[in-house]
Amino acid sequence: MTTRTSIEVVLSQKVLAVAGASNNPNKFGHGAYRELKARGYRVLPVNPNAQTIDGDPCYASLQALPEKVGSLVVVTQPAVTEQLVQEAAGLGIKNIWLQQGSESPVAIQFCQEHGLNVVAGECIMMYQPHPAFPHSLHKFIKFALGGKPK
Repeated sequence: MTTRTSIEVVLSQKVLAVAGASNNPNKFGHGAYRELKARGYRVLPVNPNAQTIDGDPCYASLQALPEKVGSLVVVTQPAVTEQLVQEAAGLGIKNIWLQQGSESPVAIQFCQEHGLNVVAGECIMMYQPHPAFPHSLHKFIKFALGGKPK
């Protein structure tokens, strides 16, 4: 179960990797990468099919990252997510955000069994200060209906 503390721990890290970052402005991986970077995080994009994202070097895998990251944000298909959480655990990445649509029961169970701090079923953009529309509307509706993590 995702808690407020697990969210705060992921977001307190200054260096993040975004697996599934994309050059396609219509994909969530593109928006998440740009927004997190604009909010002051050092963000390293991971996508085996891109050499750069917005002019920044992109890395084919977590192992290829040039520095240690505090958190991994996953914006991939669930089958890819399952591989990524195993790779992250092997590299000592302890904080993982599985963006809505990326999570799977297998990935969540793996994280829990390996003592990883995992956030699942939440939109990372809702937890940024002053989220942009439509994330602010999404946050308002979810929290108004009692969906705020405890």
